[in-house]
Amino acid sequence: MSNGAILEVIALGAEDAVAAQAGGADRLELVSEMAADGLTPGRETFARVRAAVGIPVRVMLRSCEGFGAGGAAELDALCAAAHALRAEGAEEFVLGFLGEDGRVDLAAVSALCDAIGPEARWTFHRAIDRAADRDALRKQLADRPGLDTYLTAGSAAGVDDGLPTLLTEAARGDEPGYEPRILVGGGLQLKHVPVLREAGIDGFHIGGAARPGGWDGPVDAAAVRVWREALDG
Repeated sequence: MSNGAILEVIALGAEDAVAAQAGGADRLELVSEMAADGLTPGRETFARVRAAVGIPVRVMLRSCEGFGAGGAAELDALCAAAHALRAEGAEEFVLGFLGEDGRVDLAAVSALCDAIGPEARWTFHRAIDRAADRDALRKQLADRPGLDTYLTAGSAAGVDDGLPTLLTEAARGDEPGYEPRILVGGGLQLKHVPVLREAGIDGFHIGGAARPGGWDGPVDAAAVRVWREALDG
């Protein structure tokens, strides 16, 4: 990690992972099915990625599009997948669930936290951008073991709309619930980097920006390097 800033890149498999690392990524978010905004990858995919690169890999735990955990059977299956990924060596994860009322689904989050164990580190993903009350969500999750990051654009509409919220939350970093790193992603553009860095934000997450050919094409190391250089500049 250079200059105190972390660059996380979405990977769908080992080819993406190798290119992201070559371009200067610090960490990967490993997912499947980007048509559904990223679901849990297979255990075999994780194993191939883990063998291919030396940077940390955060694995998505999500079984369906949207921000609900599904029913009891779906949640049980997701917990089983989490156990399998842990057995394969996964140590870092990405998760986050809301109820129909827009409040954090504590039962689902707790079940997944139990499945991955208290030693695992995890990101609460962009479900926070759909939450009825961001502040309440952060405070409800403040004591969850392993939670060290919020992936957020500050708004469901993206960083352009959410920038004021991101800057406000960054300034509250010493308050309960605000200690986890802000990892900015969702409509993130290079033009946003200077103002975010000035505010002390040091986490950046890219997906489509690393793929000049779109989601049907692979991660491009040169595209990742542009972001690495922007963060280090």
